Amino acid sequence: MRKISMIFTVLALSAFAMQAQKFGYIDSDYILKKIPAYNSAQEQLEKLSKQYQTEVEARYKVVKELYDKYQSEKVLLTEEMRQKRETEIITKEKEAKEFQSSHFSPEGTLAKKREELLKPVQDKVYNAIKEISTEDSYAIIFDIANNPGVIYNNPRYDLSDKVLEKMGFK
Repeated sequence: MRKISMIFTVLALSAFAMQAQKFGYIDSDYILKKIPAYNSAQEQLEKLSKQYQTEVEARYKVVKELYDKYQSEKVLLTEEMRQKRETEIITKEKEAKEFQSSHFSPEGTLAKKREELLKPVQDKVYNAIKEISTEDSYAIIFDIANNPGVIYNNPRYDLSDKVLEKMGFK
C-alpha cells in the first residue's frame, strides 16, 4: 500500500513538473520552533500537563492506600464493613479515572487548552504559506515535518524560512 502511495505521489509530481507547475515544501516543526508564541504555549501546556498528572497520581495513590489497608484488615472486618470498604475503593478509583479522562482525553481540558493556545499560531503559519503560494504561484506546498514517505528533499525548494519572514520572524 505504501509503495502504491509513493508511486502515485511520484507520478503526480511528474505530471505537475511536465506542466511547469511550481512546488515547494516546508518543515512545520522548524517553523513553529522559531516562533516565540508557540514555544511559550508549549511551555504552558507542559506545565499544565504536569500539574494534572500530579493530581491524577495523587488520586491513584489514595486508591492504592485504601486498597492496601483494606487487604491488611480484610480478615477482621464483617461482611457489611468489607462491602462498604470495597464500594469506597471502587468509587475512589472511578473518580480518579474520570478526573484523568476529563483532563487527558481528546475532548479533555488539556486538548481544549492546546487548541486555544496553538490554533492562532498555526493559523498564522497557514495564512503565510497560503500567501506565498498565491504570490509565487506554487501548485503544491508539502509539509515534510513528520512525513516518513519523503526520501530526499532539495533545500532549494524549502520555503520554511520564507514563511518565517512572511510572518515577521528571522
